[in-house]
Formats: sequence, structure tokens, C-alpha cells
Amino acid sequence: MQTIAPRCGARSGAAARFGITPGVGRLLLVVAVFFGALLATAAPASAHAALTGSDPKQGAVVDTAPARVSLTFSEKVAMSDGSVRVLDPAGKRVDTGKTSDLGSNTYGVNLHKGLPDGTFTVAYQVVSADSHPISGAYTFSVGAPSDTKVALPDQEVGGGFVGGLYGFARYLSYAGFILVVGGAAFVLGCWPRGAGVRPVQRLVVSGWVTLTASTLVMLLLRAPYTGSGKIADAFDMAKLGDVLQTKTGAALVSRLLLLAAAALFIAVLFGAYEKRTDPKERKDLTFGLAIGGGVVAVGLGATWAMAEHASTGIQAGLAMPVDVVHLLAVAAWLGGLAALVVALYFAPSVEAGAVRRFSRVAFCSVVALAATGLYQSWRQVGSWSALTGTWYGQLLLIKVGLVVVLVGIAGISRRWTARIAGQAGDLAPEAAAATVVEKRAEKRAAAKRVEKKPVAVPAGAAGGDSKRSAQLARQQAAMSTAREKRIRDADPDRSGLRRSVLAEAGVAVVLLAVTTVLTSTEPGRTEEEAAASKTAAAAAQRSGPLTLKFPFDTGSDDGKGTLQLDLDPGRTGSNEMHIFVKRPNGSAFDIPEVKVSFTLKSKDVGPLPVSPDHIATGHWSSSGVQIPMAGKWKIAVTVRTSDIDQVTVNKNVQIG
Repeated sequence: MQTIAPRCGARSGAAARFGITPGVGRLLLVVAVFFGALLATAAPASAHAALTGSDPKQGAVVDTAPARVSLTFSEKVAMSDGSVRVLDPAGKRVDTGKTSDLGSNTYGVNLHKGLPDGTFTVAYQVVSADSHPISGAYTFSVGAPSDTKVALPDQEVGGGFVGGLYGFARYLSYAGFILVVGGAAFVLGCWPRGAGVRPVQRLVVSGWVTLTASTLVMLLLRAPYTGSGKIADAFDMAKLGDVLQTKTGAALVSRLLLLAAAALFIAVLFGAYEKRTDPKERKDLTFGLAIGGGVVAVGLGATWAMAEHASTGIQAGLAMPVDVVHLLAVAAWLGGLAALVVALYFAPSVEAGAVRRFSRVAFCSVVALAATGLYQSWRQVGSWSALTGTWYGQLLLIKVGLVVVLVGIAGISRRWTARIAGQAGDLAPEAAAATVVEKRAEKRAAAKRVEKKPVAVPAGAAGGDSKRSAQLARQQAAMSTAREKRIRDADPDRSGLRRSVLAEAGVAVVLLAVTTVLTSTEPGRTEEEAAASKTAAAAAQRSGPLTLKFPFDTGSDDGKGTLQLDLDPGRTGSNEMHIFVKRPNGSAFDIPEVKVSFTLKSKDVGPLPVSPDHIATGHWSSSGVQIPMAGKWKIAVTVRTSDIDQVTVNKNVQIG
């Protein structure tokens, strides 16, 4: 046992095989080159939906009320009746409530007729194709801007208590998946004897319970998470029925069904499998469990891939299986690490062959993580600016940093293992494992001899002596186990190894938390595209020639008409202004005087007067009209139709 116990640490952390410095250097070099190549060849894509356009545009001032409001998103969204609300200045809904798909990721809602002038609010709440709720609001004005009584909630959809609870359930679901899949894989593929170790059994079963409970919580919270944000809606059966019709609801239900199959797998693994002694029967059962467990694990991973980031955007057909491989690699690595920590702290010993096999599994998992992670990064980030300038990119950098820390700790673990192996001699792992088995067989035989040893007792006391002997045997076995643990714990190298592996597990917990936040964060590529689209729309809105129409009526017999004001290019700096005045019948209208002024109330600028020159019948012009700064300007036009009849009309408009 002295020779073998150190070998239980031969795995040397989560990635002992890649803890060697030259290997780490080569791996990081490949990662850097591949990462740069992917980002350099970025192509357009999307994941979280983002509002990229609207009609009327945000902040626009239109002459007449539109018949419909339409919204354009960066990808298809799930939208139901009531997802888009249009509110008048008094806060009253003026839409019909029926949304329609207009094609090209554009959705519309019709408005009632006869709407008053003033500022209208458009509020929307939809679910993007990657399952995340999206909400927002903007305003436009009819005739001229006005005050509005609409009070939109400060909290965005998906936030608050329900959002926090849903996010915590997401974290637990990932943790449960890692423990149940990785722990079971560690037992079945690396350490079959672990099927009979109670702490390992409890670890895997706890993972199953955690994943099942968190999935149920997510299913119940889905309606309030994407809707009202009220916890009471979690128990509304009608809304739960609506959730089941969505892609995310179907994925969560599928996960629950697969977890039922996983429960059967766990029962066989820790029941019939652990009791098998015939090598052929055990080999056949191992093969069957590997196939069945692999199918269940892939299915569980697919429930994330089919409903989240991988299911939308470019190359979705490739991204979903890549995402499944990524999840399985994480589970094999971190779940196996958790099982190893439990074994190191609570099992009497771990065979060297088991830790050697897990070392290979961990290394392959890290290689798979690097390859799939780079592909996902290219797909979701797409540019160096998004990598450093968006929250998604910054989280990704934190995640990469944590992985590097894990590799570093694994290198420390490897050094501890090298010391232990050097002290232990050159006993082959197979021989060591055989020694463990032999010594345990001797212990069991000794315990049986103690139970069967005849003891001279008075007549009638045989029953009590049998119980006493059994108790004595149990005490001796416990003392032997405690002695082995004291010897093991007294070795500073072994203690160092356990601490380094435990440190790996601690970093893995933080890494999982960052990953959970990452999966619910708008990808950097989409965030940049949405920002660019908004900037372009705002620039297009303010840089084009500005045309405003002012109906007027001075009250005289010949005092009605329409004034059209053109401002070109309609932005800060020098502009050219033209004014055209027409009678109600459309003919040119020559009036005695027209005056214009510009006022920016928010900056206390103005009024800035402009006196245009009369050019022709019904036409006035002025060049070099200066707009000193950007903002929402009030344009006031005074029209005089006689010596005593005049009126001033005005409109607010965004300039610059």
C-alpha cells in the first residue's frame, strides 16, 4: 500500500498530461494562431436579436398618423399578440393588438384611425431565436412632440428577482450536467471500483437531482422570465402551456425525459454493475452502459444546443453538434475532476491505472474544448474590437484566463505527482493495482477469521459472543482504514497534491459561473452590429435634407394655406433653406412676409432668427443658415398674410 497510495495522485490535477511546459507552450501557440485567423476572417452573423430598424423611426416627427408601426430585428423572433404596444400621449393603447410577420425579420401592428397629434410610445417585448427575452421602447411624434404620461418600467425583461432565480437555476443545471455525466464517465471509463464507493455515488446522484430540480424550476419560471416578471405566473397553467409550445419549452421537457433514462443508467451503474464479479459479464455490461450512457449524455447536451446560441446565426447545422461536443468535453474534464477530488479525500485509495486513464481523458477534453471554443468564439465575437469592447468579449477573455490558471495549477499538481512517484519507486501501475486488491482480500479474510474464531463463553452466551465478534471485526477494519488514512495524510507531497487538485476544483466552480453568464449575454458580434445599425439609422435620419410642412390659417378671408420648409443638408453647420407657400388648391401663394427662428431649449440656445429673401411667387430662400449644435430644435415660422393678419406655427425636429 505504501507504494500504491502515492500513485492515486498520478493524474496530477485536471490536465496532468498537458502540464509539461513545452506542451503547454505549443498548445497556446496553436490557440493564438487559430484565434487570430478566425477573427481575421470574420463573417456576418447574429445570435441575440436586436432592433435594427423601425417605421416610423425613433424620434421621427411625421405629419400624419401612420396606419401601422413596424419593427425590424437582426434575426427572427418569437412574437405573440400584445408583444408590441403603441401608447398615445395619455398612455392609452392605440394599436389593434394583432401582430403580423411582414417578412425579412420585420413585424408590424396596425393602429386605430383618427389618432391625435403628440408623442407616441412604442414598447416591444419578444423572445429571440436563442431563447433570451428582448425588450425596449422608443417614441415618435405626430404633428409635433408633446409631453407624455407613459411610464415604462425601469427593469428590463428577464431581470429582477425572477431573472436572478432563473439565472441561478441555469448555473445549477450546468453544474448538475457536469457532475452526473462527468462523474459517471469517470467511474465507468476510468475507475470501475468507484461504483462501490459511497461518496462517488452520492456525487453522481446529487448531480442528477440538481439537474432535474433546476430543469423543473426553469420550466416553471420560463413564463414570468420572458413575460411579466411576476413569480405568480410560474403557476399559471395556461402560460405554462404556451411555454411548452416554444422551442425552449420543448428542450426542457426533452431534458426531463432524458433524465428519466439517466436515472435508470445510474441505478444499473451503482447496482448491478457494481455487483458483477464475472469478467465477461462485467465487460458486456460495461459496453452496454457505455453505449446507453453516451446516447443519454449526447441527448442532454443537445437540449442546450437546440435552444440557445448555437441554434441561430450562421452555420447553425455545424454549430449545434460543436456545442454538444463542447459541453461533453467540459463534463468529462470538470465532472471527472470533481469525482477525483472526492476519491482523493474520501476513498482509502485510487488505483494508478484509473488516474492514468483519466489523465488521457482530461487531455483529450482540453483539446476538444480548445477547438470547439475557438469556433464558438469566432462565431459569437467575430472581431478584435468586439473581443475587448463588449461585455461578451470581456467575459470570454476572463474565461480564457481561468482556463490558463487551471493549466498552471495542473502543472503544480504534476510536480507533486513527480515527487510522489520518485519516492514510490518503479512499481508498475498494474502491479500496484494488483497489490491493492491482494491486500484488501487479506483484510476481508482476516475479518472473517475474527468472526469465526471460537471464544470460550459461558453456556447461553453464544449469541452475544457472535455479535461481539462481528463488532470487533468492524472496529478492526475501521482502525485499519483510519491507519491507512493517517499514513497517507502524513505525507506532505500527498497533501500538496490534494490541495492543488482542490484548488483546480475551486477555479472550475468560478469558470462554470462565468460560462453561465456568458451563455445569457448578448454576443459581441450582435452587439456591435446592432450599435452600427442604430448609428447608421440615426445618421441617415439626421443627415438627409429636412422637409417640414406647416398648415396655417391667419383668420382672414385669404389666410389659409400650407408652408413647406426645406433645410439642406439638415445637420449642424451651414444649411440652405427654401420656403414654398401654397394655397389650399396647390397654387403658389405670395404673402407679404415670412420669418423663421430656431430654438434649442435643452441648451438654452435661441431663438436664432432667419429672414429669407423673396425669390419668386410663393418661394423664399436663405443660404448660410447656421445650426450650431446637434439636438431637438424648435422651428417656428411666422406667416403674415395682410397688414394685421399673421400666425406663428412651429415643429420640433432632431438636427445634427
